[in-house]
Amino acid sequence: MSDIIMSFINKVPSVLMIWAPIFIAATGGMICERSGVTNIALEGLMGIGAMSAATTHALLETVAPVSIPLALFAATLFGCFFSLIHAFASITLRADQVVSGTGINLLSTGLTVFFCQVIFRQDRSEPFKLGIMPGIMGIYPTAWIALAILLLSWFILYKRPWGLRLRACGEHPQAVASAGVDVIRIRYIAVLISGALAGLAGGCLVLTQTIQYTVNTINGAGFIALAAVSFGRWLPIGILGSSLLFGVSSALAVISASSVVLKFLPSEFFNILPYLITLLTLIIFSGKDYAPRAVGQPYDKGKR
Repeated sequence: MSDIIMSFINKVPSVLMIWAPIFIAATGGMICERSGVTNIALEGLMGIGAMSAATTHALLETVAPVSIPLALFAATLFGCFFSLIHAFASITLRADQVVSGTGINLLSTGLTVFFCQVIFRQDRSEPFKLGIMPGIMGIYPTAWIALAILLLSWFILYKRPWGLRLRACGEHPQAVASAGVDVIRIRYIAVLISGALAGLAGGCLVLTQTIQYTVNTINGAGFIALAAVSFGRWLPIGILGSSLLFGVSSALAVISASSVVLKFLPSEFFNILPYLITLLTLIIFSGKDYAPRAVGQPYDKGKR
């Protein structure tokens, strides 16, 4: 048992490295769904962000000393831009939000590979020499970025009037509109914030966990983040706990390789553990009424 504990303590920076992108994307999903718009496009938006960050860093690492901040900015910007497609389809056109999100996931896969072919003449970005280096106590700065996003999201949602309006838009948009609140505007902003955070999450992932972008870089992290929103009951603190659970389960795959106690289990078991936990949490919480009441429902000005 002590072997497992010591291995886990040594892997804390790795756990936080895996946790940060999941939490950042889940926070974006929470904000979006709190406004009443379902966003299953987190996977695709993370892919867009990862490809943007990897490309920016690969092209600028030898000429710009600030290529990493620029890469994260590009990931955030492109994630926000592509989320505009989801916002327009689901809010303005009142299309099925699940279909719209699925379309972005499919578009992301083809589009990122296409641009990699155009820029690098292959279906992946060029490997870059250096990603984000671990900082204090070996912890990556992406963990501190995630912590700042946690505090900021909590403050805005629960301590600012705009956060109250956003939460009300996800519960009873008609009542909020009757009080003079522009529901469409708030939902647009929420979707764009969600896209920006998902793009940033993809950038954090590719700059800490891999050395280049490929079509398998995200590998379901966006869907795990979506499950973390549900498991965390659409609350910042709840999402913190659920994303940490997924981060720990992912890190167990690494810990098991060096742990004598865990070696009796096949490595494949730990590889599927995060996805198994995702399925179990979705099943357990599928019948619970924690979601915002109006989530997934297009806003109709004429409906009362």
